[in-house]
Amino acid sequence: MFQIGTPHGGTCLKSPRSRTLRTVATLTSAVLAVTALAGCSADDDADAAPVAVQDNAPTPRDLVADGGTLRWAVDAAPTTLNAFQADADATTSRIAGAVLPALYTLDQRGRPQRNPDYLESAQVVETEPKQVVLYKLNQQAVWSDGREIGAPDFVAQWRALSGRDTAYWTARNSGYERIEKIERGKNDLEVRVTFSKPYADWQSLFTPLYPKQVMGSPDSFNDGARTTLKATAGPFLLKSVDAKSGDVTLIRSPRWWGQAAKLDTVVLKPVPRADRADALAAGTLDLAEIDRSTAERISLALKDARAGRNGAQAALAHGPGSSITPSKALKSWALAHGSDEEKAEEVRAARKKNQEAIARYASAQDTLATYVVRKSLEPAYTQLSLNGESGPLSDERVRRAVARAIDRQELAESVLKPLGLPAKPPGSHLALAGQAAYKDSSDALGGQDTQEARALLADAGWVPGGAEQPAGTKAGSEAEKKEGTEKGASEKKEEAEKEEAEKEEAEKPAKSTATAPADAKKKSDEASGDAPSDEGLYIVGDDKPGDRRAVPAQAAPGTGTRVLTPAPAAALQGAALQARAEALDTRPEALEAGTGSAARAGAPQAVKPDRGAAGAYAPRGTAAPAAVPGAQQALGKDGKALSLRFVLPSGPGSESLRTVGDRIVRMLDAVGIRTEVTKVPDESFFKDHIASGDYDLALYSWPASAFPATDARPIFAKPEPASDGSLMVEQNYSRVGTDRIDQLFDQAAGTLDEEEALELVRQADARIWAAAGSIPLYQRPQLVAARADLVNAGAWGFAAPRYQDIGFEKDASPKKADKKADKRTGEKTGEKAD
Repeated sequence: MFQIGTPHGGTCLKSPRSRTLRTVATLTSAVLAVTALAGCSADDDADAAPVAVQDNAPTPRDLVADGGTLRWAVDAAPTTLNAFQADADATTSRIAGAVLPALYTLDQRGRPQRNPDYLESAQVVETEPKQVVLYKLNQQAVWSDGREIGAPDFVAQWRALSGRDTAYWTARNSGYERIEKIERGKNDLEVRVTFSKPYADWQSLFTPLYPKQVMGSPDSFNDGARTTLKATAGPFLLKSVDAKSGDVTLIRSPRWWGQAAKLDTVVLKPVPRADRADALAAGTLDLAEIDRSTAERISLALKDARAGRNGAQAALAHGPGSSITPSKALKSWALAHGSDEEKAEEVRAARKKNQEAIARYASAQDTLATYVVRKSLEPAYTQLSLNGESGPLSDERVRRAVARAIDRQELAESVLKPLGLPAKPPGSHLALAGQAAYKDSSDALGGQDTQEARALLADAGWVPGGAEQPAGTKAGSEAEKKEGTEKGASEKKEEAEKEEAEKEEAEKPAKSTATAPADAKKKSDEASGDAPSDEGLYIVGDDKPGDRRAVPAQAAPGTGTRVLTPAPAAALQGAALQARAEALDTRPEALEAGTGSAARAGAPQAVKPDRGAAGAYAPRGTAAPAAVPGAQQALGKDGKALSLRFVLPSGPGSESLRTVGDRIVRMLDAVGIRTEVTKVPDESFFKDHIASGDYDLALYSWPASAFPATDARPIFAKPEPASDGSLMVEQNYSRVGTDRIDQLFDQAAGTLDEEEALELVRQADARIWAAAGSIPLYQRPQLVAARADLVNAGAWGFAAPRYQDIGFEKDASPKKADKKADKRTGEKTGEKAD
């Protein structure tokens, strides 16, 4: 669907088209600059919505030094260099942005803008009988092999991506199938594209544009472009991809006809997010997207520097040496030099180890003080997805009740307010504040209202006590009576058994209604020899005081879902684009202690019992916490408890996502909806749960698009049943859609009237809200560490980076400039680095 200027996450889900050439990992940030853009949209709602603009230390080119190497962190080495293949990732898009033509890029408000480096003009020149777009190319635009960029390249890309030749292994690319023919114009610099039917989003096509050497045959498209590019046409050239380290090296292109790149070299370095704090402290990176704990360390280092403290002093103030008092130091010295040689040796080893830790911390703080943290809002939003395929959420009333139980404002503030970022929840699924299509249509669903949520649940039949079995009913197969069974002589026996059962039940402690169905299922499973293991688990908040029975997590039934043409990152890079997408930990304890080692290891995270989060797992035998304040009695219907399976990623970088999940659990508990929280490894979160439909509730992100009529349609398209009974979805992982929503998208994509198209998109969004398949919660934050002297790089927001303008600030002192250059390139000069 969309491209971003990344949950991973991914951590957002990424579209098959790499047209804006911005990725989650690309988005960095500098000093926060927050403004409300006047006239962002034709609608007043857009004007009122706060917008965080790009924060990238903008600097005129004449103040940027020529030369230098930029070491830029990426999540992983590129899986392919072909942005139109299904496994293209964020690194693929970043490379394409630097070395391939982008006919249109996005500005700060997410609007497509003609790129003059490649296009002199592009416009619709005919509408009847067919839509015709005439492209006039820049006369100097050539490939790195010297050949002109022209119609043969357009034709090759169209044929490869149109879907007519199944030998091309392409991801879904809407728009190319609407092209009827491509012709040469009056000269080689003109390209005429004729469409078989009107296409409003024609500006989304041919970005990035690949040479005919790549698109011309299935072999070169499928295999040849995975590891190398035969020709490029950007401010940089692809020099190499290191098979061992994964480093991608780009160098300034000698054939670039535009403004020359300021940097000599850009090295894209794969660095896991959990390792970036150490990499920055070692000075091996110049630019990296970071999590909140790393941002806190940099801020602390800068605070120390402003206070005149060096790293050694900082280590004694708040680092490893902060716990050493004068008396402790004196005692340690005495023991180290005492007569007890064995004890002295032990103390000397400990002192040496502590001194080394202090030295490492001091060095790290000194290095971190050379960075700044640039922050803004990412052009992507995090949503709560409600799987409407089966179970309680297949009822629209239950989905709407879940939505009405959630306080979106509170969730947005919990993530964004501590960062000083605008914390207004998104009012649209299809655009973000500042974009022309933006309109707050959330009123179609309604805001947080506990009473309304309870009323909706009651209307759907979910009521307090509804999970209780009728008196005398036995769980499992014994409760199912065969029709036509004669009472006869057994009638008295049955009545006696009933009385005995009632007597036994009266003598037992009161049992939680939420556990009854699970216990019933457990008896049935045990009878069949297929009982799930419940060793060591119970659901916190679902049991009454004194009840310590374990409640097993319910296995999701087979969904029979067929996912059609998933987006590249959606199918294969889901974890990076959704879970990782939440790289900010807002827990108060995390602000002091940082990310725990268990999270870094990717192990399932148990919620601390004293937090009292209903639906979270805790070790068996742990005392149940007190009831959550304001918790409603658990609801049920027909003897079944209302419980939803909430799937969350467990890996590093997903702390904020899990914290938001905890808050949602409490909000649902307040209306009587219980949750079973399942935390899974990042690598399986998307592929094995979201895409396959093995969840009830989940948190992941979608990036925004300049072309919602095209890009958003597969995300909200109505799933259709296949002939074999399975459910065919595109990227609609909530499995909720309507025919009318599909019609509105089709109409918006098929009209050439811009205002009409925008209005149709807004109408579609209102219906998406009403269907309650996904609930936008907050726009994702960006935090980026950048060298203090690195300019024109940071949080670009919607705007595409201008790679040729990125560089290091000029320095008046030649000696100091040389020293900085040596430090950046890693060369040794004999002088100790700052």
